[in-house]
Amino acid sequence: MGKKYKNPPIVEELCEFRFDPSTPWDLAIPGLVYERLRHEFGKRRTVTTFEESISSGPRGIEREVRAIDRMQFLRDDEKALIQVGQNLLAVNHLKPYPTWQEFLPLIRKGFNAYLEVANPKNIQRIGLRYINRIEIPGRRIELEKYFEFRPFVGAKLPQDFDSFILGIVIAYENRRDNLRLQIEKSAVETSDTIVIMLDLDYFLAIPGQVLPDKVFEWVEIAHNHVEEAFEASITNELRQMFEEAK
Repeated sequence: MGKKYKNPPIVEELCEFRFDPSTPWDLAIPGLVYERLRHEFGKRRTVTTFEESISSGPRGIEREVRAIDRMQFLRDDEKALIQVGQNLLAVNHLKPYPTWQEFLPLIRKGFNAYLEVANPKNIQRIGLRYINRIEIPGRRIELEKYFEFRPFVGAKLPQDFDSFILGIVIAYENRRDNLRLQIEKSAVETSDTIVIMLDLDYFLAIPGQVLPDKVFEWVEIAHNHVEEAFEASITNELRQMFEEAK
């Protein structure tokens, strides 16, 4: 990501915006956004997603799951899509990774179309996320050979473990932003390949701190920090596997 690779491990990248929920919502908004994007994102479909919220109530901790409808606008190859929901916009790109210089204009198109139609009051959250799937040959791997970011297991504990998940949250930009960094051994693997998922999710931690006209300054900063964190999480052994492009 910081470097250019011939075989980058990215399987999905996405940029998501959540807007002030007090902004009036009209069911016509997704259709109006589509009209501005249809020349490039001509396919459309409705999907239902589920969001979970946890709050403290009179009966203790209460968990609520609600169904939310989104409109998806897809490019013909279905590798790039823009999603619109109530006070929400997401721009996704699936593998193969198109480079940042190609992905950024898609974010601009989606954001500008939504802004023009919905006129949101302010931005509650922005997130830039990269999901990496790293396939390593063999039935067992030495994590330290491939990853700088990995679980630590004390010498008195068995070192041969079948699965793991590790995550941390790092503050950036005077604590305005956070990066959630997670590594996990995937259950989806073959007898001769181990799959490791490396997930980097950089997001605005303080609602309302980025104005709409400063969004792309934030996005560039976010991308730079994600690149740096990715490179800091892997070793030269992995870089050789990804084949750096000169």
